[in-house]
Amino acid sequence: MPKTSARLLALLSLLQTRRDWPGALLAERLDVSSRTVRRDVDRLRELGYPITAFKGPDGGYRLDAGTELPPLLFDDEQAVALAIALQLATASGADIEQGAARALHTIRQVMPARLRHRIDTLHVTAVERPELRPDPQIDSGVLMALSAAVHAREELRFDYASGADDGGVPAPPRRAQPHHLVTRGGRWYLVAWDLDRENWRTFRVDRITPRIPTGPRFTPRELPGGTVAAFVTARFRGSDGSSTDWPCRGEVILDLPATVVSRYTREGVVEELGPDRCRLVLGSWSWTGLASAIGGFDADIEVVGPAELKDAFARLARRFARA
Repeated sequence: MPKTSARLLALLSLLQTRRDWPGALLAERLDVSSRTVRRDVDRLRELGYPITAFKGPDGGYRLDAGTELPPLLFDDEQAVALAIALQLATASGADIEQGAARALHTIRQVMPARLRHRIDTLHVTAVERPELRPDPQIDSGVLMALSAAVHAREELRFDYASGADDGGVPAPPRRAQPHHLVTRGGRWYLVAWDLDRENWRTFRVDRITPRIPTGPRFTPRELPGGTVAAFVTARFRGSDGSSTDWPCRGEVILDLPATVVSRYTREGVVEELGPDRCRLVLGSWSWTGLASAIGGFDADIEVVGPAELKDAFARLARRFARA
């Protein structure tokens, strides 16, 4: 029979892998008697693990959620993955850096030497894209309140700072049905149905101050685009969310090899026309923005279409000539 401590860890590991475990099957897996399983379950309960027994022909045990956080058990891969995630938490935009650092220190202390060495040699530095203004930190309490409302499908009332000069006049509270809490580019957003405007909105979480209590429960709506990723991508491309395509898309021919152009475009379609010539189909949120992006290739350009793109190049040419 294995030592009691090793057997307890094995039992806990089994309980974490599935919802319900018949007592007889646990005894068979651990190669012990059902009586020993009952004693080991009692020991785990004393350590703080909320293990409940269920009745029936195959009566057994399940590991439920409790009121306190008991000691946790991770395998090697889980421990390494958790350590990496905690290092990356500093770039999440949520105000959890100190908590993540303490958690990583706690995990490292109880790791076996082989894992501690792997973690100590792995240093991850998350570097965000530089911005003119640093992204604001999000209060973790606000994140938890919004997440709870999304999970419970309860309407929200909240104050929202638009970022514009309102002359000191407080805006009325917003009313919305929260559907998703997402992060993009280091910022957090709430995707919700605006009850006053009767349309979908993406609210910046750093501008939200929730009001308590929350409102009545609601039935979730179907999000345009099918998925939250497609909807958010479309919104940031200037679309209403029903289409993930850019609102402005044009086609040009560049006097550059396709291998060079494809290296510097992430979402464009590049077609080789010769050793030093290619066709590029690219999208943007505006025609001027699209012309500017294409001009960055520093090559002769032949505009295939549409006419709006040709007009945008003409406007930029006049503007640059005056400059």
